[in-house]
Amino acid sequence: MKRSTLILSCLLALGLMAACVKQSLQSTYDKQTSYIDNFVATQMKADTNATLTRNGGSYRLTLADTLDRVFGERDSLKEGQRVSLWYACFTLTGNSIATSNLVATNVREVAEMAKWKLADSTNIFHLDTIRADKSLVEGLYKGIQGVQQFDHGYILFTGEYGFGNMARGTIPARSALVYQFIIEEILDD
Repeated sequence: MKRSTLILSCLLALGLMAACVKQSLQSTYDKQTSYIDNFVATQMKADTNATLTRNGGSYRLTLADTLDRVFGERDSLKEGQRVSLWYACFTLTGNSIATSNLVATNVREVAEMAKWKLADSTNIFHLDTIRADKSLVEGLYKGIQGVQQFDHGYILFTGEYGFGNMARGTIPARSALVYQFIIEEILDD
């Protein structure tokens, strides 16, 4: 009898611990969502022509969306197409991005502003071409859908749609990410 009571107590304790961890993780993602909402609101206040697109937990904020007047109607990126872009990726730890939170970029000037050591790194700063498919981290995959040539702005998402519980290079586990982007070209195969 005592043994079964002990086992039942242990199982109950494990269940309670799992519920607390899940609640703590949800609290982290809720806080990150608040940071994203505040970041977006600030940017949209500064640029009244900005447009916001939400797709399954990912936010895409396209700035100064007046290019249709200059270039006419442009094709939108579709599943499986490739896109050439310039980008800077930051972890979002508050209501704004900071160069100290830069984790990846293909723009030399951005790396220099973040005071990265750039000894003989000329080969890493070039226009990147990626395929819009599910090999991308989920938040980036959902956020990049529908971009158009010459768009520039931000793709933001919580750690839930990023790398989750896994740290990647300089990106801590469960980090909210912001990709600042400039789309150069949309390519068909």
